[in-house]
Amino acid sequence: MARFGMPALLCTLAVLCAALLAAEPKSKSCSEVRRLYVSKGFNKNDAPTHEINGDHLKICPQGYTCCSQEMEEKYSLQSKDDFKSVVSEQCNHLQAIFASRYKKFDEFFKELLENAEKSLNDMFVKTYGRLYMQNSELFKDLFGELKRYYVAGSVNLEEMLSDFWARLLERMFRLVNSQYHFTDEYLECVSKYTEQLKPFGDVPRKLKLQVTRAFVAARTFAQGLAVARDVVSKVSVVNPTAQCTHALLKMIYCSHCQGLVNVKPCYNYCSNIMRGCLANQGDLDFEWNNFIDAMLMVAERLEGPFNIESVMDPIDVKISDAIMNMQENSVQVSQKVFQGCGPPKPLPAGRISRSISEGAFSARFRPYHPEERPTTAAGTSLDRLVTDVKEKLKQAKKFWSSLPSNVCSDERMAAGNGNEDDCWNGKGKSRYLFAVTGNGLANQGNNPEVQVDTSKPDILILRQIMALRVMTSKMKNAYNGNDVDFFDISDESSGEGSGSGCEYQQCPSEFEYNVTDHSGKNANDKASSPGALVGAQPYLLAVFCILLLVMQREWR
Repeated sequence: MARFGMPALLCTLAVLCAALLAAEPKSKSCSEVRRLYVSKGFNKNDAPTHEINGDHLKICPQGYTCCSQEMEEKYSLQSKDDFKSVVSEQCNHLQAIFASRYKKFDEFFKELLENAEKSLNDMFVKTYGRLYMQNSELFKDLFGELKRYYVAGSVNLEEMLSDFWARLLERMFRLVNSQYHFTDEYLECVSKYTEQLKPFGDVPRKLKLQVTRAFVAARTFAQGLAVARDVVSKVSVVNPTAQCTHALLKMIYCSHCQGLVNVKPCYNYCSNIMRGCLANQGDLDFEWNNFIDAMLMVAERLEGPFNIESVMDPIDVKISDAIMNMQENSVQVSQKVFQGCGPPKPLPAGRISRSISEGAFSARFRPYHPEERPTTAAGTSLDRLVTDVKEKLKQAKKFWSSLPSNVCSDERMAAGNGNEDDCWNGKGKSRYLFAVTGNGLANQGNNPEVQVDTSKPDILILRQIMALRVMTSKMKNAYNGNDVDFFDISDESSGEGSGSGCEYQQCPSEFEYNVTDHSGKNANDKASSPGALVGAQPYLLAVFCILLLVMQREWR
């Protein structure tokens, strides 16, 4: 027996070893994982050819894996880039819409003003000839101030229009009483009677109301498009937190480590991660929707009573009618002025100017019919522009609350909503069992996939919320026909302007209203007036309180 003891023992050991080897799982090939890894530009030496022990993995599930430590680190960076790219694509599309519509509106309004000025000049030269040419700077100044208001907002429209009519009265009064000599002091006295005597009839009152409402609505609406463009541009630049990056890695690439290269993340799994990573963006939704509603309200005004096109097209006819009223009532007006300001001094007999004949002001323009209005500027009309923008505004509503779902609807990010069983749930190929959390920072406390600090809102998002809130208030004022105070804050040019170069005494490529610059630069001198300062206090106080709360949380 002893003779057979050793061989028997060796045979027994051989059988046991064979059994143990049979029990060992056969190492799987990682060739497909390696191929996809290299296709992304990574070093093939990072990727094993067969499964290895995964104790080195920090985020992805451990066990046998096709991922080395280097692969997990590079996949982490790649998942971050993938996320930023998809979010940027979603936002860039919306930003491009607002940028292109702003540019079109800007071109339209500027060209509309140019055309109106040219039309008035051509018709007045034809109608009044030398008399108009001698006083043309008065009308040039009028259009210059209208352009300056549209570009910079630093013009009080009502005061500017009142000054225009007062200056026109002075010129007209001198012309219809050319036999007298008038000092500057006397003409100043004449201008004081503009409102009382109504020498131009009801035209100044009506035109002041129409111009103020139309220009405020037009400028505010165009500025709203610029603000929307800039808000989307700022918010589209996402910087995932470390917790978000870990969740993205686990969702997008950890399935590769298990060899499941063709299994996409479950839709609800993706939704929870996106809502966690885009929690702050979700908080924009409330103010964004209010802003969109206010824009739609002003758009309705632009289509109706505040239509700048219907105001500017016939402005030459309206001013001409006012001149005719003054000519027809010149005797009565002159007598009342002489009573109030005193009798003027007659010119010496040899220096009496030639009296203005009735024919000088007798010509009237043909009646104006709105239905005859052609395409006025920039190859389009205001009605067509507003109709197009209204459609885009409606589509942009709820953009931020829909952003997580839209990202997950991208086939690069997740499986279809109907494919709930054969998808990656973060651990394996199976159904995702957790419920989808709500949008916004406050709802992320119970997010099962991303740890979110709900006590620290993003300061950049808070600034955009405040910008939208301020712009919404301006929209409501414009809707009600009230003038709007624009605080022009210096900002670097974003290159989104009309590209027409320096115009109208300034050279901004867009409205000088910065929705994100909190560098401490103050608004221009207009903001220092008592009325502007009082109007600014609620907004400044709100900004101060929000920033103070954020800083207190950070100090803790």
